[in-house]
Amino acid sequence: MAVIGGTFQSLIDLYKGTDENGAAAEVIEALHTLNPLMQDAYTQECNLGTKHRSSIRTGLPSVAWGALYAGIPQSKSTVMQVEDTTGFVEGLSSVDTRLLDISPNPAATRMMEANSYLEAMSQEVQSSFFYSNSDLTPKKFHGLAARYAKLPTAAEPASNQVINAGGSGSDNTSIWMCTWGPMQTSLITPKGIPGGIQRQDKGEQRILDASGNPYYVKEELFTQHVGVVVRDWRYNVRIANIDVSDMQAGSVDLYKFLRKAYYKFEGRRNAGKKNGGMIQMGKPVIYCNRDVLEALDALATNRGSSDNFVRLTRMEVQGEEVLAYRGIPIRETDALLNTEAALT
Repeated sequence: MAVIGGTFQSLIDLYKGTDENGAAAEVIEALHTLNPLMQDAYTQECNLGTKHRSSIRTGLPSVAWGALYAGIPQSKSTVMQVEDTTGFVEGLSSVDTRLLDISPNPAATRMMEANSYLEAMSQEVQSSFFYSNSDLTPKKFHGLAARYAKLPTAAEPASNQVINAGGSGSDNTSIWMCTWGPMQTSLITPKGIPGGIQRQDKGEQRILDASGNPYYVKEELFTQHVGVVVRDWRYNVRIANIDVSDMQAGSVDLYKFLRKAYYKFEGRRNAGKKNGGMIQMGKPVIYCNRDVLEALDALATNRGSSDNFVRLTRMEVQGEEVLAYRGIPIRETDALLNTEAALT
């Protein structure tokens, strides 16, 4: 079984041992359980406060063969600057102090209530990572689907990374191949703000019930600041327009589209490799929902003489056994919908 080590520090590595009472690590552990993005995501601070400015190379300099006593033609690369923004999502947990007084473990009682907020925030951040559009909802950041929103067209280079699986209507889903890394795709946080969900104990607070009568609660504030940067669009691929009903009927050749995506995916060169200090190669990951994963499993099970495709395999990533396609780990996320409109 192949093993991929922790080339990039994850959030749990960052927080491990930093909180003597274990609160920070407990929250990040829960976040890893609830949000598969956090298991692999590379996170960096913004370089402009709550914004991050990236210089993206759009053209290489020209080079020339040399000759003795001849000059060197001057040239330069061309770049464009892109600014990505962050947003924040919050939740406030309140537990009646009288309930805590009769609880045998008040801390566990508060954490049980907090888990619902962690789950809600996790779902919101995952959904926003794939689907949010800051042009339509300025409070949010710009997600992946807004960047890979059209079928291939010469006017938009990133659209070359979108593969059409042939679906129409509004019962479609997508598979994503992503590469996490400082030069590929990363989550961003405002300068000075740690990555992940921040947990603040606000202590005992006096609040009013629906009738205007006061009582006391213990409050916890959960906040996550997050955004997304895509430095190089070639390191992500979207298989779009997967018709869900056809897929579940077994009439969509998902492995054909995975193969097409694999050879468009610049991150495939990084799978299972170490960079030796030469270039920052990133960490490739595949994201799909449970229905797609089940369909892939069904296509690879009990095949006859026509079985001529690469099956999913099992591999170990940082001590966890996961399914993989051609050495790229697959993460299951319910954030990817079965109700996407068809791309054109």
